[in-house]
Amino acid sequence: MAKELAREVNYVYVDSGAMYRAVSLYCIQKGWMTDTNINIDELQNNIGSIHIEFKTNEEGKSETYLNGSNVEMEIRSLEVANGASRVSTLGFVRQELVRQQQLMGQKKGIVMDGRDIGTVVFPEAELKIFVTASPEIRAQRRLDEMIAKGETADFKAVLSNVIERDDRDQNRTESPLRKADDAVLLDNSHLTREEQSSILRTLFVERTF
Repeated sequence: MAKELAREVNYVYVDSGAMYRAVSLYCIQKGWMTDTNINIDELQNNIGSIHIEFKTNEEGKSETYLNGSNVEMEIRSLEVANGASRVSTLGFVRQELVRQQQLMGQKKGIVMDGRDIGTVVFPEAELKIFVTASPEIRAQRRLDEMIAKGETADFKAVLSNVIERDDRDQNRTESPLRKADDAVLLDNSHLTREEQSSILRTLFVERTF
């Protein structure tokens, strides 16, 4: 949804969730994260060495780069996704990534998605949309994406991951997931992509022109 809008209006697309996934991947690569623990001291000491940016490929799609390397495929695994939700509870990680996100937004003309964009990163954004759908539908969509990429996945495992991440994000101390008071609520559980895009374009025109 955000990617399509950015392409249509020639804005830069920034996937804030991908940034936390990139930190998660970095921790996994360094051996700082297991299924039960995170080496918080190592991560905190090295957080300044993690630089994330987004570049548009030849097909016009935004891809995630971690310290200069394209990690778009690597960050989409369930292991990395679960780790992203865990590192996102750490205040110093959120502070650093919010700093990087706000730098990206200084020139305006960006579309950013993420779980605290409208409340923490850009509280004065011209347009905020709080998108939701049932956990089951979100899990099925995620499963379909993974299968399309040739990955092996189980619906129950994906659903469990979705529910666990929601609970963790909604109840964390640092920047919990919540709808901003001035955000437009959009439940796309039963919308087609075309219907969703039409609603989004209308909102964009209303708020930015």
